[in-house]
Amino acid sequence: MAATPLPDYEQAGELKIGQVGIANLRVRTLDIDKLVGEMRERVQRAPKLFERAAVVIDFGSLSRCPDAKSARDLVRGLQEAGVLPVALAFGTTEIEMLSREVGLPLLAKFRAQYERGGEAAAPAPVPAPVERPVEPVPVARQEPAAAPEPQHAPAPGGPGMIHVAPIRSGQQVYAQNRDLTVCATVGAGAEVIADGSVHIYGPLRGRALAGALGNTNARIFCREFHAELVAVAGNYKVLDEIPPNLVGKAVQVWLEDDKLRIEELN
Repeated sequence: MAATPLPDYEQAGELKIGQVGIANLRVRTLDIDKLVGEMRERVQRAPKLFERAAVVIDFGSLSRCPDAKSARDLVRGLQEAGVLPVALAFGTTEIEMLSREVGLPLLAKFRAQYERGGEAAAPAPVPAPVERPVEPVPVARQEPAAAPEPQHAPAPGGPGMIHVAPIRSGQQVYAQNRDLTVCATVGAGAEVIADGSVHIYGPLRGRALAGALGNTNARIFCREFHAELVAVAGNYKVLDEIPPNLVGKAVQVWLEDDKLRIEELN
């Protein structure tokens, strides 16, 4: 009996979800037909999330900048697939010239959201030191200060945000540089975002995005799971990609080996 050929799971484009709800399409292989087909499949699978969604195209992973014709063909194909390309992700001077040729603006922040650990990542801003009165110290007692350890992911700053009212369709709650705790329902079409972790003590029917600035240690905890979409550091899953036995259960969501994991809480 002939063996069934294995399906091709290698994707031509890696889709990341930005903190303001704009998707970032990081082009890994300039195969326009495959890219368009993948996007069409995403739109068909989750039309409420991706149909007519704004998309930023990122050519930064390619060894060469595409020519204007290829870029226009990709933009046109993505439009036909059901999404709306709105910009190119900032990269090189060639990308800047390409953006002018295809008539799309440049956006810089989307690459930084998922390249925090890479060579191109900019260091996190350091808070200004607090000035205190300086007392004279004998020279013999002075010791060199220890060098600070490098920080690989943005850590929540200050106490977490607590939201007690239901979050309804079309609403968005964002906890900047901290965790977010929601003590009510997150309705279908609503969105909760945190640079840290997200804790939801009511039903989650909308979208939850943790680690919005690239914190891969962030997690999502939910008491009743019906999410349209969950994402950690840009890695996402939609509801129809989640095992049915987890729907309606208390779950946690986290990243492990660059893959999104979802398991029931005991």
